Amino acid sequence: MFTSPEQFANATKTLFDLQMQTFNTLADKTVKGVEQVVALNMNAAKSSMAGSIAAGQQIAGLAGSGDPKAAIAALHARMQPGAAGAAEYREQLKAIIDEMHQEFRQAADTHVAEAKSTLSALIYDVTQNVKPGSENAVEIIKTAIDNAFKGYEQVTQATRQAVQTVEAQIAKATSMVQPGEQKQAE
Repeated sequence: MFTSPEQFANATKTLFDLQMQTFNTLADKTVKGVEQVVALNMNAAKSSMAGSIAAGQQIAGLAGSGDPKAAIAALHARMQPGAAGAAEYREQLKAIIDEMHQEFRQAADTHVAEAKSTLSALIYDVTQNVKPGSENAVEIIKTAIDNAFKGYEQVTQATRQAVQTVEAQIAKATSMVQPGEQKQAE
């Protein structure tokens, strides 16, 4: 198929470079996302710890003063912001995950488009130099590559549909939990 080993080496190198670029892009995006989640968790832990210490001191002071009802009321009041903080944390975490998901999708789509373009150019170059009688082999390779890309697109579409279904279920579960939080706040 290839008229020289250099053609094959160049084609292989180009595809490998595309894969490495995509891998590096995804690795960078993953590290960025993990950093955001760690920062979110650290802030949530600091906030929770500070709130717990303050509430503990307040409750201890009220319990020590001989007013257990006031201590229980202070404990109950402390629980309300905790539920709101959990909802805020969940929203921030969802935003980080959604951003990562979008960036991964864009990177994958870009990679597929570049790989398909590179392979199409390679196939064109190879078919220009094909030996007489090898046309059937070229058509078989073209068909195999087209089928591979179609299969990838089908898997990608199925994955996107599955993600949308999971997101819809999470949204439904969240909507069921949030009315309960609002009732507690009232």
